[in-house]
Amino acid sequence: MGPFTYADYAAMPDDGRRYELIDGELIMTPAPGTGHQWVVGELNELLRRHVGARRLGVVLASPLDVILSKSTTVQPDIVFLDRTRRGLMRKRGIVGSPALLVEVISPTRPNFDRREKQKLYARHGVPHYWIVDPEERHLEGFVLGARRYAKAVEFSGDAFATLAPFPNLAIPLATLWPPELPD
Repeated sequence: MGPFTYADYAAMPDDGRRYELIDGELIMTPAPGTGHQWVVGELNELLRRHVGARRLGVVLASPLDVILSKSTTVQPDIVFLDRTRRGLMRKRGIVGSPALLVEVISPTRPNFDRREKQKLYARHGVPHYWIVDPEERHLEGFVLGARRYAKAVEFSGDAFATLAPFPNLAIPLATLWPPELPD
């Protein structure tokens, strides 16, 4: 069956699984692990405080539909809408391209976030894209050029990271990384 549209996606019964719609193809994504959620929670809190205190816009965390087109709906880990893009918010999710999308790498699909989603977000005009890798303790920031992303910065370990679109925020990476957990 397919290609799927957002209307098909929205009409699906809730089966407890997470899905994304990529160019008409329905893709099931496994639930994230503890380390992944640790990073999302810590980074979301840092960004929300920074953005809120300066009234820069809105920061939202997954699960949240970002509807990029009729055939593409994604659920990035963190979404930032600057003041000019707040109008993209709807009851059902975000309709259009946010100012920033953040993906925390899943150990089960690292290439999907690094390659496929990066191409997809560039094609839909998302100006900023961050990739966070908790296993490698690594953060990369990309800025959209004419047709694709250019890596603007990368940070590792316990550095303080400053990335666009937040030039006045130094993210203490040590606070993002989850503790060592048993399998």
